[in-house]
Formats: sequence, C-alpha cells, structure tokens
Amino acid sequence: MAGNMTGRKLNNRYLIGERIGIGGMAEVYQGQDTVLGRTVAVKVMLPQYAEDPQFTARFRQEAAAAANLQSPYIVNVYDWGQDADTSFIVMEFVRGSDLKSAIQQRGAINQRKVAEIGSQVCQALSVAHGLDIIHRDIKPQNIMIQPDGNVKVMDFGIARAKNSVMQKTEAVLGTAHYISPEQAQGKELSPASDIYSLGVVLYEAVTAQLPFDGPDAVSVAMKQVNDQPVPPREINPAIDPNLEAIILKAMSKNPADRFATAREMRHCLNDFLAGRPVNVGGFSGEQTAVIAGAAIAGATVPVAAAAAGGFKTDKTAVMPATDLKNNSSARQRNYVDATPKKEPMSGGKRAAIVIGAIAVIAAIAAISFFLLGRGCSAGGNEVPSFVGQTLEQATAAIKGAGFELGTVEYEYSETAPVDTVISQTPRAGSRQEAGTKVSLKVSQGVEQVEVPNLTDMTAAEARNALQQAGLKYEAGTAEHSDTIAENHVMRQNPAAGQKVNKGSTVTYILSAGEEKISVPNVVGELEGTATTTLTNAGFTVTVDYQSSSDVAEGCVISQTPAANEKAKSKSAVSIVVSTGAKYYSASAYVSGVAGGSVSPGYTTVSEGGSVSFYITAYQGYEIASVTDSNGNSYGASSSVTINNVKGDVSLSVTFQEIAQPTPSSSSSSSSSKKNS
Repeated sequence: MAGNMTGRKLNNRYLIGERIGIGGMAEVYQGQDTVLGRTVAVKVMLPQYAEDPQFTARFRQEAAAAANLQSPYIVNVYDWGQDADTSFIVMEFVRGSDLKSAIQQRGAINQRKVAEIGSQVCQALSVAHGLDIIHRDIKPQNIMIQPDGNVKVMDFGIARAKNSVMQKTEAVLGTAHYISPEQAQGKELSPASDIYSLGVVLYEAVTAQLPFDGPDAVSVAMKQVNDQPVPPREINPAIDPNLEAIILKAMSKNPADRFATAREMRHCLNDFLAGRPVNVGGFSGEQTAVIAGAAIAGATVPVAAAAAGGFKTDKTAVMPATDLKNNSSARQRNYVDATPKKEPMSGGKRAAIVIGAIAVIAAIAAISFFLLGRGCSAGGNEVPSFVGQTLEQATAAIKGAGFELGTVEYEYSETAPVDTVISQTPRAGSRQEAGTKVSLKVSQGVEQVEVPNLTDMTAAEARNALQQAGLKYEAGTAEHSDTIAENHVMRQNPAAGQKVNKGSTVTYILSAGEEKISVPNVVGELEGTATTTLTNAGFTVTVDYQSSSDVAEGCVISQTPAANEKAKSKSAVSIVVSTGAKYYSASAYVSGVAGGSVSPGYTTVSEGGSVSFYITAYQGYEIASVTDSNGNSYGASSSVTINNVKGDVSLSVTFQEIAQPTPSSSSSSSSSKKNS
C-alpha cells in the first residue's frame, strides 16, 4: 500500500528512492531500475484509489495507453505493474522544474517563451489526440521544463481513450482551476477540452494569475462554466494582441468556438513566433476577444477584480458534476449590457439599422478574409502537413497535393533530423488555391561549433569562453601539475579545436599546483638506507659529511627539509652523514732550564674532549709559568686540564731555581772574634 515507499523494491526490480512529488491520486518517487541500471520515476497510486478495483483497472488500462505515446514532448512510460496491493507506473525521470514552480518563482513568463511552451504542448496533444487519447488534466504542474528549455507533458493518469470501455461516472476528474466547462459539467469530452485547459495554462503563464479562483473546487468549476476571463492585456499590457487572441480562442466556453485541433493551435502559435499574420477565425490579432456582437451592440465589458485568497488546491481531484439546470448561479454572466434603454423604434428604422449592421459585419468579414490569408472554412485545397518529411518527400507530396514548392530555407535544429522539414508556410490545415507555393524550412541538424582552447585560463575565463562559443561547462576534479599554475586550466574534454554540437558540455580540469608530499624521517639511518628511502618517496638526495662524536660513522646526523615537512615531488633533500669522532694532538714540553718534567709529553684527544697534563719540579727548582698554544696561562699549577678541544694543542712549562737565603752580620762578627 502506498505511503512511505522509500527503500522498497517493487517486483524485485524497481528500487524506490526519495519522494519527489504528490498529487491528488498518486505520489511519485525517484527510483532505480536495477535491471537496466537507469534512473526512473515511479508513480504509485494512493491507498484510497488502490482499494477501488474499478479505479485500479482504469489506472492499468490508461497506463498501457500512455505507453504507446511517442513524442519528444511526452514523458515516456516504460512499465506498469502490481506489487502486492500497490499499483505503480514506471516512467522516464525528467530533470528540470514544472511550469507551475517557474511561474511562482518568476511571475509572468516572457510571452515568446510561453508561446514556445504552448507550441510544444500542442505537439504532444496532437500525438495523444491522434490515438484518441484525451489527457483531461493539462495544468502547469504536469508540464516539465527541462534544462534545455524544451517541455515534457506528463501524468496521463486520468487520461481516457475515446473508445475506452471503462464505465463512465457522474464524478468529474481533474483540477478545478484548469478544467473545461464541459468537463466541469460531466459532459462527454473531446480534444477541445485539453485545448481549453492549455489556454488556461498559457493565460496564467503570461499574467501570473489564474483566470478563475474561488473558495472551493465547485465554485471555481462554476466560474469555468459561467464567467468570462479578464482579457490578459488588462493584467499585463505588454502581451501581444495576437497571443492574447490565441489564448482567448482556446478558452472559448463553446468547444466548437475553440481551435479545431491542437495542431491548428500550434500553427497559430508558430505563426506568432515567426512574426507571420495570425488567423484565429473569430478573433483577430488587433482586437480584444469579446462576445460576438458586443462591440457593435455597444455593450461594455466590466473588468473583474483579480481573484485573491480562496481555493488554493492545485491537485487533481474528484468533484461532483456541476448541475447547471438546478444552480441559479449558472445563469450569471460577467458580460452585461450597459447600453442605456431607449424608446422603441419604428419598424423601418429598426430594419435600416439591421441592414447597416449586416453591411458592416460583411465588410469586416471580407477585409479579415483578405488580410488574414482566408479562414479555415475558405475554399481551395487543404494543405497537408509536411513537417518531419525529408525535403525530397515533401517536394513530391507538395506536387501531389496540387501545390508548388516555394522557397527552401535551412536552419539549425536540436530536435529535427538533418534534411527534414521543420515548418511550412502556408500552415498545414489551411485551405489554399491549387498552385499555391509552399515554402519550407529544413533542418541542418544541430549546429556544430569549435571547442576553444582553455589551457592556462582561470575558471571564470574558461566559463566565459565556453559560453561565448555556445557551449555549456562543467568543472572536473582538480589535478596536480608541474607546468600549469594553480587554479588555471590544465586539461579539457573534448579537446581544443574539436567540433561538437552547439550546447554540448565541455569539462575543464583545474591545476592544483605542483604536488607536495611529506618528507620521510631518515635521521639516524645509514647513508645508503636513507638515500633509498628518500628516492622511493619521490625526492632527489644531496649528501654532506661531518664528524660527530655522538653519531656513529656512516649514519645521518640531520636532514633538510626536516622530517614530515611538505615538499614538491622530485625536489632535493639534503642529508649530513657522520664521519665519526675527530681527534687532535695534545703535547707538552719544558721551555728553558730543565728544572723539572711534564707528562704526558704527547697524546691525542677527540674533538670537544679534554686532556690533562701533570708537572713535577726537580729539587732546587720550582714552576715559573704554564701556558698553552691558545694563549691561556695557568700560573704555577702542578696539574693543568684543557677542555673542549677544537684543534691541536700544546702546553709550555718554564722552571726556575729556588733562591738560597743570605748569611746575617752578627754571625759574621762572632766568626771574626773566634778567629782572633
């Protein structure tokens, strides 16, 4: 049963993803066809309808009918089925936005774009009507605008084939704001009902307003039956009178007053787009559509206030058929006779006025017939449609129909195959005298353009260059480059100079600059091992040597850049390798009188180390001075230590005799007396 279907797999094939829309009778999910590996849209009937066997049968029958509709402007139906109590239809997944959302976001849409949308919808309806299928729910929500600007008509969920064997019902299926008067009354429908709904869609697109609104579905449906719309140009004066005439003719209350076929409406829209005269029969391109005779009779047409608030639902709904006979409002009209009452006139005066009016109408009809290229009811042969035929086929068909080939113009087309007819003048369905020249526009296929060279451009420059060339753009994942500056284009696909279809997408790849990688830690490793490690990591290696008393000989003392720093690939890493400890000579000697000794006389000491000397004075001598080769003096010390040796060092020791004491004078006198 419908509800939250996400994650469910229907018929063991269609994996249901997120819900992307919900309508009055079904909800739509994005899905994945696990067999063909493509993205699809899966429409699932709502529970209240899935439980109705008759509605389920209609759903199944009409899904099968919609699957036979082949048009570039109709959403393709791939499959339909039943999984437990869930009925579903599998359709083409269309990217883009529906027309209703576009109107709500932007307001009134450019009238030429509206005419293009209307022309494409008419083509879709022509295909459906050609198979006796009436859509019955044409509304902007069911018209998808694709990224390339073309439309896709979708949701034939309540469509009915004219020869359908399904039992009819008194209920009305449709969306109140867009249903035709006959649909609102539950009458038998014809293709003209879809034409009316399309007229309402175009009205809303060019004015950003609905022609009829109300507090509920029934009141809106009653207005569809009884009221006339405010002419679009009274809401948006910029609308071309020709386009207004096309819209109002499509919205005629009487189906017989509308376009006879969707193809006829399409030709009028194409004439408007091409700047050709537009012939809509009872409406001309220079007049506002009013009830026949109102202008001559002097009647005025009041302007209804723009509808606001009220009934907001825009979903397909089931409504009771409107009973005009039992509803007093059915006899109301927006058009009233505002002509002041006059005294009764005599029979002769009345006859003269009637004759004059007839003459005026006849003159207008004659002028219109001449200027508008003869109406649909004019004499002559009916012009067949040559659109889609090759030029050779069309040429033969034109002669076979009693006409002559006129001018042939070639133009590019994104949809029509090369050498096939895109459009024709006079339009198909019009009646022309035998021998009339039929001019054709023939497809040259998709326009080819040359891909510009984007190399070394910034992203903004590349996008601008592609837009100037008529191409679309897409940024790929940036890659490292040793030659192209960072954030500039290093590569593109398709390649520069290649010819591609106009509107194609070109992918450009920006440079992420030169690649930087982490430098491995090789301090303490043997020279050979360190060199191999750095080379394998993508670096080159330079080696310096230095003695060290702390690092074993042959091992790396230091590296530049340091470990784990980022450096460009193939850049150099310098390492310093230990040559082991360095030794210096240390010597000592006695300078001058040999009054003593010093030891050791000679030894070696490692760089940064220390050496000690010991000094001994002989009897009668003493140390006079001790100095080293670095200019340091150590006094008369008997032991000397030299620290932090950075080079060869020597110690010089000087001795001197110890001075003897001098005899005193008293000692001398005593000695003299003794001698006497």
